[in-house]
Amino acid sequence: MHQDFFFQAFVYLAAAVVSVPIAKRLGMGAVLGYLVAGVAIGPFGLKLLGTDSQDILHFAEFGVVMMLFVVGLELEPARLWRLRGALIGLGGLQVLATAGAIALAALAIGTGWRSALAIGFILAMSSTAIVLQSLTEKGLLKTEAGERSFAVLLFQDIAVIPLLALLPLLATGVAAASPEAQGTAWVDTLPAWEKAVVTLAAVAAIVLGGRYLVRPLFGAIARTRLQELFTAAALLLVVGITLLMTQVGLSPALGTFVGGVVLANSEYRHELETDIEPFKGLLLGLFFIAVGASIDFALVGHRIGLVSGLVVGLVLIKFLVLLALGRGFRMRLDQNLLFALALAQGGEFCFVLLSFAVQNTILDGTTANVLVATVALSMAITPLLLLVHEQIIQPRFTAPAGPEREADAIDEEGSVIIAGFGAFGTIVGRLLVANRVSTTVLDFDPDHVDLLRRVGMKVFYGDASRLDLLRAAGAEHARLFVLSIGDKQRTLEIVETVRHNFPSLTILARAHNRQEAYELLAAGVTHVYRESLDTSLRLGVDALRMLGLRATQAHHAAQTFRRHDERNVREQSSLQGEAFFDGAAKAIRALEALLQRELEGEGEIGGESAWDSESLRREFGRRS
Repeated sequence: MHQDFFFQAFVYLAAAVVSVPIAKRLGMGAVLGYLVAGVAIGPFGLKLLGTDSQDILHFAEFGVVMMLFVVGLELEPARLWRLRGALIGLGGLQVLATAGAIALAALAIGTGWRSALAIGFILAMSSTAIVLQSLTEKGLLKTEAGERSFAVLLFQDIAVIPLLALLPLLATGVAAASPEAQGTAWVDTLPAWEKAVVTLAAVAAIVLGGRYLVRPLFGAIARTRLQELFTAAALLLVVGITLLMTQVGLSPALGTFVGGVVLANSEYRHELETDIEPFKGLLLGLFFIAVGASIDFALVGHRIGLVSGLVVGLVLIKFLVLLALGRGFRMRLDQNLLFALALAQGGEFCFVLLSFAVQNTILDGTTANVLVATVALSMAITPLLLLVHEQIIQPRFTAPAGPEREADAIDEEGSVIIAGFGAFGTIVGRLLVANRVSTTVLDFDPDHVDLLRRVGMKVFYGDASRLDLLRAAGAEHARLFVLSIGDKQRTLEIVETVRHNFPSLTILARAHNRQEAYELLAAGVTHVYRESLDTSLRLGVDALRMLGLRATQAHHAAQTFRRHDERNVREQSSLQGEAFFDGAAKAIRALEALLQRELEGEGEIGGESAWDSESLRREFGRRS
């Protein structure tokens, strides 16, 4: 038996090692390579697998669980809140609209309404594993289509829970208790209200435990300086959450995702990601191979017309529904096409739900087997659809670009590193250089770099989010890091890289507006500078003086406004929803009242808060 286990492990690993590089070389991507490998070694290929391929598939589903834990680690609660519209609105509409369209199609070919409705909701699910892995591999996860796809997939994963509760209501007979299903969740024997309480308590335990217990535990483990112990603890956390969710009848993927979100702001986030990533990648590869091996080609060959029609129909229905929803949510056409193609397949939860439907006599075994083959084939063609988008559709929306320019070799280290040397960064850099401060400047716009060099400025071309370039620029020894690039997403990525790898380097970051300032503060940047604040205050001072207010009063009013506004930004950065709007309204009223009291002579103009003429000139660059 041990020999058989090692042989199976050898077969899986060899298939992955051989097929994935070939698939990548052909531009098909790793996911399609894994699926092809599964087909090649499966029962309808070289027949190298044993009879326990379904057991391997269930084991490999743990890779999906790990993937959602890592995704949760990368998704801070603030970002999750920003996705609430797409999560609830777009995700909810996708499930309902797709389920309705598929159910109508099933009714049209003679399926009973109960079975049609069940089939509609089951096939509304898409593949979290394939979509996220493919989009990440192509660098598309943080695009508009990527974020919308993630929100829809997350809603689908959450929707599996109520579907498991609602599907038995569509049963046409007595449910068959399968050996696998017996005793899997101890809450099944509890009354409905107790089951609900236990379920909520389990989710609360994950949230509270992650916030108050896991961090001290990982702190104690980190102090042992044993990397293997930290890895074991990370795996223990994921396995523990999985067991808890299984026992209360919830989706393990949802539970580990919640755990990841709770730990997204943890100081151990990067270590957790690093330790989990190899296991996640290996198990996901195993999952894709098992999916490829599970395709029943004998059934497909026997009913080639039916299965082919179902695959095309499923992909086409989901594509059209998603395309319509994307247009309704005002997505750009290129992003909308990517969004619709990425999600136009069945998902791994379809296998679970189809098995559940058979156990509850909602579907017969033959129908379920046909649908399993349909889902598996739709998953298999998804990388091909994304390849079509990449090779044919996307180039029509992208201007042709020349060969990518290599980053410059950086031959100096300054006490200040400036990332981004546009209109904002240039002024900062010139001021520092004029005061004999050694600076190293990085900019990612090649044309702008060439222009600055023509006027005698020393600027290096390179992406400041690259760790090797930051090290070459002397980030380990620099005192300040001035971040003034125009791309908000890249700004946050650079902040994360700098804070994680150079924690002693002080970041001074430019923010375009108040919202971006909130996000930078949430990311741990303590020195945030809104680019329009000084200009707006200078204009306000001039306006007050032109209206007859004394220069000292006008400048002091601007100082008071700045001090209170910056304090309010920090206070409001942690607020969400109605609390944010209530806090903003109170801050505006309080500041207006304070300035009016000072104007009437009730506030202190002199003393510690007053500005002398030298301070005024230093702050506003004007004569008092």
